[in-house]
Amino acid sequence: MTSTADTATDAGRPAPRSGLVAVTRAPIWLRYALLAVGLLVAFWLPNGLYPAVAVDILCWALFAVAVDLLLGFTGLMSFGHAAFWGASAYVTGLTAIHLGLPFPAAVLAGALAAALLAVPIGYLAVKRTGIYFAMVTLAFAQLVYYVANEWRSVTRGENGLQGVPRELFGLDLTDDYYFYYAILPIVLLGLAAAWRIVHSPFGRVLVGIRDNPARARALGYPVHRYKLTAFVLSGFIAGLGGGLFAVGHRFVSLDVLHWTTSGKAVIVVVLGGIGTLWGGVLGAGILVRLEDWLSFSGFEAIGLVTGGIFVLVVLVFRRGIWGSAAALATRWAASRRR
Repeated sequence: MTSTADTATDAGRPAPRSGLVAVTRAPIWLRYALLAVGLLVAFWLPNGLYPAVAVDILCWALFAVAVDLLLGFTGLMSFGHAAFWGASAYVTGLTAIHLGLPFPAAVLAGALAAALLAVPIGYLAVKRTGIYFAMVTLAFAQLVYYVANEWRSVTRGENGLQGVPRELFGLDLTDDYYFYYAILPIVLLGLAAAWRIVHSPFGRVLVGIRDNPARARALGYPVHRYKLTAFVLSGFIAGLGGGLFAVGHRFVSLDVLHWTTSGKAVIVVVLGGIGTLWGGVLGAGILVRLEDWLSFSGFEAIGLVTGGIFVLVVLVFRRGIWGSAAALATRWAASRRR
C-alpha cells in the first residue's frame, strides 16, 4: 500500500461518460417535464405502495445519492458509508428519546454527527486510491460497528434503541402515511443539495479530479482537500437518510452499521447508474420494492435474487438503468439530427 494520492495509471484512465451529460444537454422543456414526473411520483408513492415501504425508498434514495456523489463524481468507491448512515441513526434516536426534540431537529443532529465523523475518516482515507481507499473506509466502518456493539450503556448493544419518537409539535405521525409526507420536504431538500453540489463549480472540479487527478493537481487544485470536502458532504447526506430511517422504523439496531448495508447502497447505485445522481433514486425504489415483494411472498433467499440482478446489470446494462436510458436517448437524438 502506498501513500501517494494517485498513480500514473489512475491519471490516464478515462472515466465513463455520465448519464448526467445526456440530461444536461436535453431541451429545457424535457428537463422540467422529468422533474414534474419525479415530483408527481414522489407525491403519489404512499398511495400506490405500502406507506412504510415508501418511507424506506425515500431514506435509501438519500443514501444512494450520497454514495453516488462520492463514487460517480469523485471516483471514490466507499464500502464504509454505513458508518455515517448508522451513526446518524443512533444519534438521531438518542436525541429524540432523551431530549424530546422534534424529529427534524433530531435528524439534523444525526446528520451533523455523521459529517463530523466523516472528517477524520475522510482525512485518512482520501490519501489512498482504488481498492485501498475502499478497504480503509470498510475498516473504519467496522470499527464504528465494534464501538456501537460494545458501548451497550448508550447503544443498548444487540437490543438496539427502541421506541424512537416521531415528535413534531404535537402532530400525530404514528401513521406511516402521514409520516411520509412529513419527511418528504427533508428528502427533497437533500436531493436538491446534492444536485446543486454536482452542478456547482465545486462539482465540476470533482469531475475533473475523477477524470484526471494529476492534471487537476497541476492546475493548482488541492486534490486531497476537494476529496475530503466531497467525503464530508456525502457523509452528511447519508446521515440525513440514516436519521430518517431511524425515526421511520422507530428502532435502531446494529444492522444499520453492518458492512452489508454499505454493500447494499453500492448495489443500488450500480443498479440505477453510477454518475447519474438520479439513478440512485430509481435504484432505491426498485431494490426496496423488490425486497418487500419477495419477503411477503415467503421467499427467503432475497440476497440471491438481488445479487443476480446486480450481476445482470453489470453484464448487460453497464451504465445502470438510468445511464443506459440516457445513452439511448442521446443516440436517438443524434440520429434525428442526421
